[in-house]
Amino acid sequence: MALTDPIADYLTRIRNAQKAGHRVVDIPSSRMKRSITEILYNQGYILKYKFEEEGPQGLIKIALKYDPISKEPVIKKLGRISKPGLRQYSGATDLPRIINGLGIAIVSTSKGLMTNKQAKRENIGGEVICYVY
Repeated sequence: MALTDPIADYLTRIRNAQKAGHRVVDIPSSRMKRSITEILYNQGYILKYKFEEEGPQGLIKIALKYDPISKEPVIKKLGRISKPGLRQYSGATDLPRIINGLGIAIVSTSKGLMTNKQAKRENIGGEVICYVY
């Protein structure tokens, strides 16, 4: 079955795994999904990740991060902004601030995927892929 929006599928798999209380989630790999995973890891939203070269496209294994005391997931909200049917582009000055700078937006720029804060620092705009907080 062909997916029309693989990034939305990626985000939904993480969201569903957290609701079910899973520690690890397996996601089919792509270059963009790998970049998003690295950003989530660098920003402290996931515990660790591993890229496996199994099958035709590979697999991303993500260890989800939970609060040690309350057992709540670190990622409170994960949402898709730009969709295949309606792309959302933003200039460097118009990049969204997620909950007053506490969350991040992942932006696809000409220099690759980066957070909204990095894009603003480098004065570069692009397609706003998703938000995380």
